[in-house]
Amino acid sequence: MEQPKGILIDLDGTLYHGKMRIEGADRLILRLKERGIPYLFVTNNSSKTPEQVAAHLRDMGIPALPEEVCTSSLAAAKHIAEETPGARVAMLGEEGLRQALLEQGLHIVEESPQYVVQGIDRSFNYNALARAVRWIQEGAASVLTNPDLLLPSDTGLMPGAGSLGAAVEAASGVKPLVIGKPSSILMKFAADRLGVQTEDIYVVGDNIRTDIAAGVHAGCKTVLVLTGITTDQNMQSHIDAAGVSPDYICRDLDEAARLLCP
Repeated sequence: MEQPKGILIDLDGTLYHGKMRIEGADRLILRLKERGIPYLFVTNNSSKTPEQVAAHLRDMGIPALPEEVCTSSLAAAKHIAEETPGARVAMLGEEGLRQALLEQGLHIVEESPQYVVQGIDRSFNYNALARAVRWIQEGAASVLTNPDLLLPSDTGLMPGAGSLGAAVEAASGVKPLVIGKPSSILMKFAADRLGVQTEDIYVVGDNIRTDIAAGVHAGCKTVLVLTGITTDQNMQSHIDAAGVSPDYICRDLDEAARLLCP
């Protein structure tokens, strides 16, 4: 394979599980640095700021800087700001989303929004649902940071942004614009940050339905690592469900490092 001009790397399930580093994650990043290959960490997580994501990686011994992190919140805020500069936005989400919206010059409001943008929101309640539905029915555009139905936690799987989004969509009757994987929007946002054309980028991830599908939809090459969601046993079912296949398959991160940085 040609040496990549840029790499977009998934986080949970690819570099770590919760608070536990996956074997070889630190070596992969150090090898990319040594070879001078540009890369970014790309996550559907909308709740954390880039500073928080980078700190979490460093706590596990994986080198990371905030400017190397792309979240679905950053991509959502950028998309709205480009479409409607200074837009009025009603937010259902947490600090990562709030900071991203404000940094793009958007105005977070409680009435008459032009957009309703929703991510994971652990304070979500019936009143929040009712307000969001009313705003969307009155004409506000509906934006979902990421469609993940479940997210990992220290106590097991918990409802994700997509589960809350399903309630908003069902009640409003309006499909949201989805920013995060498997949408290509997040990947194209990250590619722009790298300054590299998508066809020259490799996406590395553990989930065919999100990471690999997003890479394919964006026109990137893809590397599946068998470190998380996808296994030998379930791979074909994920390929069938997603309708896409990875360009390369690596059993672990050391194999991925040898492939990407020979």
